[in-house]
Parts: sequence; C-alpha cells; structure tokens
Amino acid sequence: MDPIVPQLEKETRRRRRRRMFDHARIPVRMMVPNLFTLVGLCAGLTSIRMSIEGRYDFALAAIVFAALLDGLDGRVARLLKASSRFGAELDSLADFVNFGVAPAIMIFTWGLGGHRSLGWIAVMLFALASALRLARFNASLEDDKPKWQGDFFSGMPTPAAAIVVLLPIYLAQLGLDLRESPLLLNLVLAYTMVIGVMMVSNIPTYSGKLLGERIGREWVLPIFILVMLALACLVTYPYATLAIASIVYLGFIPWTLQRYRQLERLHAPSMPAAPPSADAEPANAADTPDTSNAEPSRVIEIRPSEQKR
Repeated sequence: MDPIVPQLEKETRRRRRRRMFDHARIPVRMMVPNLFTLVGLCAGLTSIRMSIEGRYDFALAAIVFAALLDGLDGRVARLLKASSRFGAELDSLADFVNFGVAPAIMIFTWGLGGHRSLGWIAVMLFALASALRLARFNASLEDDKPKWQGDFFSGMPTPAAAIVVLLPIYLAQLGLDLRESPLLLNLVLAYTMVIGVMMVSNIPTYSGKLLGERIGREWVLPIFILVMLALACLVTYPYATLAIASIVYLGFIPWTLQRYRQLERLHAPSMPAAPPSADAEPANAADTPDTSNAEPSRVIEIRPSEQKR
C-alpha cells in the first residue's frame, strides 16, 4: 500500500471536520458575492426551463444575464475583501450549470435533437468539458505562475464558450438558419464538439485580468462610452451583437496565441554562455594566427648587474 494514502485520508477527514466559517458572526459583506452567484444560478436554471419550453429568447437572455453576474461576483468579492473558499466552490458549481448544462440543453432542443443520440453525445461532451475545465481551473489556483501569465486563461473559459457555442442560434435569428440543410446541421454538431474541446485544451485565451490594475486617466471617459454603447447594442440588437462578438472572439484567438508565445520568449530565463573548452578547435582557420614563419621569441632578463650590487 502506498504510504502516502493514509496521510491523504487523514487530511481529507480533517478538512471535512473543519467548520465552514471560523466565527459565530459573519459580516454581511461576506454574503454579497454569494448572493450574486445564487442569482446567476437561478438565471441558469431558468434558462434550462425556457429551452425546454422552446422560448429561446428568454433562455438566451438568462444565460447572458448569468454571464454578466459571473463577471461581477469575483470583482465584488475582491473589492469587499469577501473572498472565501465557500464562495469559490459555489461559483464553480454555478458556472457548470449556467455555462455547461444550460447552453447544452438549449442547443440540443433547438436543433441537435434531430440527431438524437449523436446530438446528445455532442452536447454531453460540451457539458463534461465545462466540468473538466472548471476542475482544472480550481486545481491550478494555488500554482505559482509569472505575473504576465495571469492575463491568459489555459483554454477557453466556460462563460465565453457558453456564448460562442450558441452562434448558430444567433445566425438563425438573423436569417441564416442552419437547420434547413442536414449538411449544415452536421456542421453545427461538429462546431459544438470543437468548442467543447477548446475548453479543455491548453490554447491560451485572453482574460483581461491585468486590465483592472491601472488605466490611464484619458481612457476613463472613452471606456464609459464604449461600455454604454455595447450595452445599448446588446439590448437593441441582441442577436447581431452576440454574433459579431462571438466571431470577433474566435478570430482573436490566433492573435492571443501569437502574443502568448512572444511574451513566453521575452520572459524566458537566459542561459549563461558555456566557457570555451581548451580542446575546442577554432571555428575559422583565419582566426588562428600563423606562427609557422615567426622568429623564435627572445627572453630578456632584467636583473641588476653584479657590479651595481
């Protein structure tokens, strides 16, 4: 038996006996981020119901609303200094439902249900990939990484994958319905599985976490205007806005990969040059001085004469 197994079992029992909260009274600010997460979870569950009923407008709106809340709860926790292990675990479970199960049910009831077992396998692969993606993300939280790597995710994040995988639904609402042709519907099937594979891949994707540290004063007002413009377009033209955002995001991935490799080469530790070996031959014969015709060197001894002593 592996000697480390009893130690792991002992540590597991100790963690299970540990109280969730160390104090009898919990500050109210500790509950605020979890409330954001629970509201987002309710939105994800509502999206599943709307998809089953065929009300895809409301189902999509619930997923987008859950994605917006998911982007806020972590920042609110850091702002209020209310981060906790409980909140992190709850957030992962909510993300699996909101961005793994809800989009899978939506895309299946919308079009892939016609493929029956094959369509179900595709959406099940997407949901399982989101669970594996979240588990890997939680396991890598304690890893020490360089600061520049904090601006990149390993693989496509689950909220982005949930929005991007619904691109065929956006196109159908804009007049390009891929369900009209069996060949195009097979393309939707393959597209769903590709997005699922991208979640568990090691392809670096931009996270934008380092953008929140500092911004120039001259960028404050333009950022406000761009955010308001994006929200206005999302409310007024939701399908066109989401379709353009999904296509731009997918087209942005090759640039992100190139940028990641550039930063990786830039921050790679430089190896010290090895000292030249005594037995090494010169690379070029021209660099070696020709001493074949040289006169023998004379040794001049500088020593005071005996008379001067």
